[in-house]
Parts: sequence; C-alpha cells; structure tokens
Amino acid sequence: MQGAGKRLCRIFLTNGVKIITLLLAVSIISFVLVSNSPVDPVQQYIMGIGPVSDEQRAEIEAYWGVNEEPVERYMSWLSALLHGDFGTSLLYRRPVLDIIRERFVNSLALMFCAWTFSGVIGFGLGCVMGMYKDKLPDQIIKKICYILSSVPTFWLGLIFLLVFAVWLGWFPVGFSTPIGMLDSEVTIWQRLHHLFLPAFTLSLMSFANIALHTRQKLVDVMESEYVLFARARGEGKWTILRRHGLRNILLPALTLQFASFAELFGGSVLAENVFSYPGLGSAVSAAGLNSDVPLLLGVTLFSALFVCVGNMIANLLYGVVDPQIREVEQ
Repeated sequence: MQGAGKRLCRIFLTNGVKIITLLLAVSIISFVLVSNSPVDPVQQYIMGIGPVSDEQRAEIEAYWGVNEEPVERYMSWLSALLHGDFGTSLLYRRPVLDIIRERFVNSLALMFCAWTFSGVIGFGLGCVMGMYKDKLPDQIIKKICYILSSVPTFWLGLIFLLVFAVWLGWFPVGFSTPIGMLDSEVTIWQRLHHLFLPAFTLSLMSFANIALHTRQKLVDVMESEYVLFARARGEGKWTILRRHGLRNILLPALTLQFASFAELFGGSVLAENVFSYPGLGSAVSAAGLNSDVPLLLGVTLFSALFVCVGNMIANLLYGVVDPQIREVEQ
C-alpha cells in the first residue's frame, strides 16, 4: 500500500508540474494571438451596447487597459486569473467562470457519450475485423472506417440531422432540452433523446482509428507463436481472443481512446453548432465570431486543462491494464 501511495503521489506531482507549465504556455500563446488579432474588441463591445461618446469609449479602453503595454495587460489578466476572476463575457454579460461551469455540464455529457460510443464501437469492430481478416466482414467494415474517417464532422451531422430529425422525425432538430420547458421539468429521457444524435455523430469521428488500430494489433496477436501453440492444443478462435488477445490489444486501444480527448473537444465545436447544442463548443465559436476575448481565453485554458487531466487518467489506467508498466515505474 505504501508503494502504491508513493507511486500515486509521484504521478500526481509530475503531472501537476507538467499541467501548470502547459497552462502557462497556453495562456501566453493565446494572449499573444488575441492581442495581435485585427479585430478591435472595444469596437465589437460598443457595437453590442449601442453608440457611446468619445469619453465613454476612453473609459472603456482605460478599464480594459487597451493602451497599456502587452506585458502589463498579460500580468494584470494573469493576476486576476490566479484569484479566480476570469473576467466578464462581453457577449453574455456574465462572469466567464459561470458560463464555463454551466456549459461544461452539457459538453461533458456530449463528449462522454461520444467517447464511450467511439471506444465500444471501435474496439468491437476492430475485434471482428481482426478475427475475420481479409474476409467479407473485414472488407466491409474496413471500407466503412475509411469512408467515415475522411468525412467532415459537420457534413455528417447535417446528413444525420436531415435524415433522422427532419425526414424520419426520430430525434429533435437541436438543443439539449425541449423548447418551452423549464429545466426542472425536463426528464432524463428527454435529455438523452436530445443528446443521442450529436453524441453519435461525434463518436463516428474517432472510432475508425480505434477500429483499424485494434484490427492490426489483433492480427499480429493471432499470428504469434503462442497463439499457434494454443490452436494446436485445440482452443477455438474466440477462446484465444478472450484468453490471449484482449489483454494485448486493450492497452493500445486505451491509449488511442484517451488520446482522442483533444480531437473530441475540437469536433464538439462543429457538432454543437450543427445541432444548436448549448455547450462549450458553441460558446467558444460565438466568442470567436464576436471577439469576446475573456470568454475565448477562459474556454481555451479550460479545454487545455481538460485534455491534460484526461491524459493523466490514461497514465493511471495503463498500470491497471498492464502490470508490467507499473513494475517499470516502481
């Protein structure tokens, strides 16, 4: 137990330093890019509130520190950030942290469902392709994977929206809850009904890589010497898959699954806009189009933190799946 506790402390300490360093680098790069943007955030803000006098515009510029040096503005923003003040959204007129907190719940549900769908579907189809190498099931599923991996997420979402929501009417056109209902009145089944189509669309973006990679790993396992020996002893192919194949192909699939966190977050921006889903993706898209600098920077930092935490969880699970990794680390 003591060894496990020391290992966990070492992992958390190492990853904590990496996360802090990465967030600092992301904050600097994001602030520099936003500062050099050709769009004037003050002008965008004024366009949202209506005409103002020259004195009022000067007061807004002084409040935002537009005339200060970039280093001074960054240090002021970083100081407020360390005190938990992410600023106020220019678009929503609310604290950025409150918007992130509300939107993250919806985005987390969307990405978790898509992440689960992609992992289960990809791993299952990869096992089927590996067991039926070069046969009809393998050829059909492989072609489907190649096609879906090359199709843009927004185009696939529009097709699903047109077919399943407009023509067939099986799913709602958009949003996370029925229109006109209070949030307290919405049931869990209604939320899942609105969630399924965007989550399924988002899952198809990354399951092909998992399926194809799992297939190749399983093919290598099935052609190994110890599997040939197991066949010589009379074991069936599905018994071989259960006893020898799953543990050898699970770790690579798990690696790809957690590596898809950043890809899922990027895809959620398109999926949420196509399905009008109120999550972080639609918020950051609106912030970029309307030059909402505080919200854009806040979501950027939060998304980087989300990806880093996902990678840290993957490192912890590697030792559970493969004890040899845990022994090497110790």
